[in-house]
Amino acid sequence: MPPPATTTIMATMTTDPKPLLHLLAWLSPGFPTGGFAYSHGLEWAVEAGDIRDADTLRNWLNDVVAHGSVRSDTILLRHAHCNASDPDALREIAALGLAATPSRERRDEALNQGRAFALAVAPWAPVPDDMPYAVAVGAAAAGKGVPEDAAAVAYVQAFATNLISAAVRLVPLGQTDGLRVLAALEPVILATAEDTKTATLDDLGGCAFRSDLSAMRHETQYTRLFRS
Repeated sequence: MPPPATTTIMATMTTDPKPLLHLLAWLSPGFPTGGFAYSHGLEWAVEAGDIRDADTLRNWLNDVVAHGSVRSDTILLRHAHCNASDPDALREIAALGLAATPSRERRDEALNQGRAFALAVAPWAPVPDDMPYAVAVGAAAAGKGVPEDAAAVAYVQAFATNLISAAVRLVPLGQTDGLRVLAALEPVILATAEDTKTATLDDLGGCAFRSDLSAMRHETQYTRLFRS
């Protein structure tokens, strides 16, 4: 029986610490992608009463990670990693990723963060500046020898962390509650990273419909703190 993905990732990081340094820098909340300005529709979910406390936040994020946009993003990241040296294939993956976004704000979120990431990551690994965020991260990771599995886990973790940060400000929640939610999400973060290892681009899509609707309704939400 092969070792679990987490074991493989840790072994790689122990052998060469540079990939860990890259991931810590690129997916840090301080990396200038503008992620703090986006709630991924979560702002509307708070106003609608879908997210009221730590438990409802955890349930919401669990579905988004396992069955929604985060799962699709992880598939895009993996395929971008595998095709980083093929510009034509990368462009096709990027176009498919943008076409799969369910709302204007989701598209802007993916593309604007991708552009900001490409600009900021240039000292490490130049990548095209017209790609969705997940595709840009996958391409940069491949360019610097960051293992695909490690990049996938780190991306999902960073995505969840950013939305928890938004919820802490919106609900509001205490920092301790936010950290408890993040800790509780670890199994689904690892499972999603693992489950997407063999996914094809035909597997893009999901069934977190309430999250997609919230992204659409946020476009006309009267009072907004976030761009999505």
